[in-house]
Formats: sequence, C-alpha cells, structure tokens
Amino acid sequence: MYRSHFGLQQLPFQITSDTEFIYFSASAQEALNVVMVALSFGEGFVKITGEVGTGKTLLSRKLMAMLKTREFVTACLHNPMMKPEDIYKAFAEELGLPPFDESAGFQHFVKQIAEHLMQLKQQGKKVVLLVDEAQTLADETLEAIRLITNLETEKQKMLQVVLLGQPELDQRLERQYNLRQLRQRITFSCRLQPLSLAETGHYIHHRLQIAGHQGENLFTDRAIRRLHRRSGGIPRLINILAHKSLMAAFGKGVLQVEVAHVAAAIADTEGLATSQWNARLKRFMLRLRFEKGGVFSWLGRLTHRNDRDAVS
Repeated sequence: MYRSHFGLQQLPFQITSDTEFIYFSASAQEALNVVMVALSFGEGFVKITGEVGTGKTLLSRKLMAMLKTREFVTACLHNPMMKPEDIYKAFAEELGLPPFDESAGFQHFVKQIAEHLMQLKQQGKKVVLLVDEAQTLADETLEAIRLITNLETEKQKMLQVVLLGQPELDQRLERQYNLRQLRQRITFSCRLQPLSLAETGHYIHHRLQIAGHQGENLFTDRAIRRLHRRSGGIPRLINILAHKSLMAAFGKGVLQVEVAHVAAAIADTEGLATSQWNARLKRFMLRLRFEKGGVFSWLGRLTHRNDRDAVS
C-alpha cells in the first residue's frame, strides 16, 4: 500500500483497538485516573461513557494491561447479548473456574464463584470485572451484575465492576426506576470527550511516529483542521479519514497530505459527505434567521428583485 511511500513500518490508522497506538488525551487520561483511584479505594462500581468511536474499548484493554501488573485479577465481558445466567458462566470462565454443572444446580455454581472470590481476597487480590458495551445489556442482566457485587467482607467488596458504554447508559440509569439500586452503587463516573483541534494534531503525529514515520509532518495544518472539523474529534473517524487521505496523497505521488486529499477522503466516506451538505444548509438557515427582518424580509427582497428583473 502506501507504507514504503511515506517511510512507515506499519499502518498508522487502523481502527482495531491496538494499545500500542493509544493516545492519552486530557479526557482519556482523566478517565484512566478516575478508574485507578476508584479501584484502589475498593469501590463497587465505576462507569465510563462516551460516544461511538471515542476509544472506550481501547481504554479498557489498556486498563486491563495495567491492572495485570498489580495486585488485581481481571475479567472482561465483551459480548453484551447475554442472559443473567450467562453472565455468571462467562465470569466464572474468565476466572478459570470449571464450567457450570447442571447436575449440581445453579445455586451451587454461584457458591463456587463466591468461594473463589473469597480465596482471592485472602490472597490479597482484587477482582475487577470490565463490561464493555454496557448500554446494550438487558435490565435483568445489569441487575445480575449488581447482585454479584453483593459479595463482600465487612470492610470491602470482593468484586469491583467497571461499566463502559455509550451515553445511552447514562440515560437508562437516570430514567429507569428499576435500575435505581445500580445507579446508587456507582460512586465514580466520567465521560470520554472528542479530541480538540490541538489534540487531533497530536493524535495524528503520535500514531505516525509509532508507525515509524520520521521527518517533516505528513499532514499540513490546514489538512488537520479540515480533518478535525469533519470527524468531530472522534478518534475512529479520524483514523478512517487519515487512512484514506494518505491513500489519496499516495495516489497522486506526493509526500504530504493537503486539504484536497482530506476532501477526497470525506467524499469517499459514507455519511460524512451527506452530513457536510446538511451542515451547509444549517449554516445557511441560521444566517437567514439572524438577518435584519428575518426570513420574511429576505423572501421579500428576493421577490422584489425577481419582479424588477421581469420588468427590465
């Protein structure tokens, strides 16, 4: 592809959650700090929310890698389409416990999990369950996760949970009365924000350096501004547009990405080209709204001009 053309050792803008490329914006660093502080205090629930593509999954993988170097035992659930009993089975599997034995019954299975958590606690271990895409969990499944955390000693929880989800999770917890007990258990929470213009530039240069780029900036300042504006600072969209922009520059045989290459990437990305026209229409309507006399004044001037042209 374009790697040798730009002097890269690997592709810098893949959308897979590769922790080697993680960039800590102010928002991401704050989220990581909040989680680490909460877990050190032994709090039961921590919540991280963010729009699609803001890096929640990547942050969870980085968090798991950090926790493994400490006194933590981690488990992660990436599949939100689970029934309550499936949560227990998946959690037990993550902890390395034997699979569910139907002949012994489900209560015996839950007791095995509780005994294992107690053993880990006695060994000085802290168990953390990370739940990704938590906004899609059924109410019954969220309640099942809450019930797992009821296992505790006199002074501390034997299990801590980090919920990661889209803003819909905040809305559900705020509006649904049946989730009030879970909402009360969440003592720390934060939201991942899109990247600022400055952070977008740092993000792009950071990933290029990790990919092996050396020398002058591959993206001009104007190209970065256009890319930031059209991506809204969402890292996943930045990756998509930056990747396509490099392809466009490579196709032209040039060694730097300019605005025209970003524009080509935007036109080739489903949804962004349409939203660009919608944004222009919105700005046009706002100008009409704030003009002296409003829309009707503008329409009157337009009608008068047409009548004058007809007479002449």
